Amino acid sequence: MTRVPLTPIEQQVWHYLLDFLAEHTFQPSVRDIGAALRIPSTKSVTDLLASLERKGYVKRHPGRSRGVTLVGYTGGTGTMPVPVLRPVAGAAEMAPDGHLTLDRTLVPSAEAFLVRAFPGHAPRFGVLENDFVIVHPSQRARDGDAVAVRVGGAVLVRTMRRRGGTLVLDAPDAGEDLELGPGDDYVVLGVMAGVVRAAAAPPAT
Repeated sequence: MTRVPLTPIEQQVWHYLLDFLAEHTFQPSVRDIGAALRIPSTKSVTDLLASLERKGYVKRHPGRSRGVTLVGYTGGTGTMPVPVLRPVAGAAEMAPDGHLTLDRTLVPSAEAFLVRAFPGHAPRFGVLENDFVIVHPSQRARDGDAVAVRVGGAVLVRTMRRRGGTLVLDAPDAGEDLELGPGDDYVVLGVMAGVVRAAAAPPAT
């Protein structure tokens, strides 16, 4: 379950909603949005909000003035909520597992998401257990890129190579490379765009 990409004008509206809420603690009106972004028609603004709702970025509350809720938002100006996804054994789609609010400069695109690293995930890329890996699903992966790949009920972060119809994931350290073919249960989720270090758990008392 990943977010649908936004058009440039949809992204402008979404960023405006994020920053307006951070500054004012309430949402702008349709007319506020139109005036700020120079959209002359209130119907056009309403249509844009409806599109953001269909794509999973906001929830609207008909009949309420300024009735828009930003899905997963908990931060300040210049931030954005990024969905956390997790694999489910036996399921093709990733499942939602909450959101983290990050500075927008750290996030490559509106449809980017996070996956939590497993033990021994990808130390060569600075990824440690329980880190969050930022995944850019829109960027086409090339040979040599570090990618997040769902293999069965797990997500691996590995350097990839293509060998004919086979996808080869380089072994993280010592060991054999993983070869995946047409009959295997896997999907390339996207290119690794960054790592968010999880806070260490406090020592037991």
